[in-house]
Amino acid sequence: MKIELIENKVYFNNGFEKKEIHPFWLRERIDGDKYLDKGTQQRLFDPTFLNKSISINKAKINDKYLEIDFNDGVNSKLDINKISSEFSKEDVVIKSIKKIKWDSSLKKIKNFEYQENFFESKEMYDLLVSFYSFGFVIIKNIPTSKNYIVEFANSIGSVRRTNFGEYFDVKSKPNPNDLAYTSLALAPHTDNPYRNPVPCIQLLHCIESKVSGGLSTLVDGYTVTEDFKNQYPKFYKILTEVKVRFKFIDKKVILETMAPLIELNDDKSFKQVRFSPRLDYVPILDKEELDLYYNARKKLSEMYNSNKYRIEFKLEPKDLIMMDNYRLLHGRTAYETKEGERFLQGCYIDYDSTEGKLRHLKRIFNF
Repeated sequence: MKIELIENKVYFNNGFEKKEIHPFWLRERIDGDKYLDKGTQQRLFDPTFLNKSISINKAKINDKYLEIDFNDGVNSKLDINKISSEFSKEDVVIKSIKKIKWDSSLKKIKNFEYQENFFESKEMYDLLVSFYSFGFVIIKNIPTSKNYIVEFANSIGSVRRTNFGEYFDVKSKPNPNDLAYTSLALAPHTDNPYRNPVPCIQLLHCIESKVSGGLSTLVDGYTVTEDFKNQYPKFYKILTEVKVRFKFIDKKVILETMAPLIELNDDKSFKQVRFSPRLDYVPILDKEELDLYYNARKKLSEMYNSNKYRIEFKLEPKDLIMMDNYRLLHGRTAYETKEGERFLQGCYIDYDSTEGKLRHLKRIFNF
């Protein structure tokens, strides 16, 4: 990407096309202590109050900088690399991390070790990159006292509080309002598909595990969806188009939203999976459409529950797993309560937490 000057007009040239950069766009980006707050980088001026007829009196390129004198008397020195980075419509920090497809053949993935100054470390940066690549990470040796999961989550971003509380205890108990609070096996599912928006990331912290069962299970919804699209295009199409009603009922709340089982971005790329068959209600459609829909959902369920895609492992005390709830399905095997206690604590955070932390660490370590 090149910045070029022609008769005091500024152009960008990406090798395929050359376009003039609007003078007002450049004027909005002036920096320096007089125009930007040092700490927040917020403007100290309101661009909506500027004269709309901003133009350039004089401009020159000096090393890595574009020096401009504007017609309102302001002159500025703009970093060319900083300007060029804005020409991309993609998030160059997050979207540049490639999703790695995986299935049951995934045998080894790096575990991270909690340590002093962990949240401002290079290790945390590597952890977040791995999280965006695989959709989950496991951190070992996390303190188990005083509901530390909340402190951990808030050190990355902010806890997403729900009707289950700031955090929730996952253990078998009488009269549960969710099957998670039993010792039953849980098939692969995503959490809270009935919320708008769905919590993006779930943290689960193992406090105690004295049972032989209760293994954690994970399925990469991204891998399954891509295979499903290639193998069953008609099934894929209807599951991306039909919105179903997800509903949760408790003594104090009724949560409900309409969404497809497979949600796509505007460019038709993968965005999110929702899967919790005990909670979804398909709308009335023509009989032929419903035949197709039910066949599609069944096939997708078979793939999610297949040994081909599932990994199983035991979370040990002090282990914490962070999972992308838009991408992964999780579950567990059954266990016997008479063997002893199985106690996990969970909470949610959203993407702005991990994205903000990753950009911050990238700035610190100048990656």
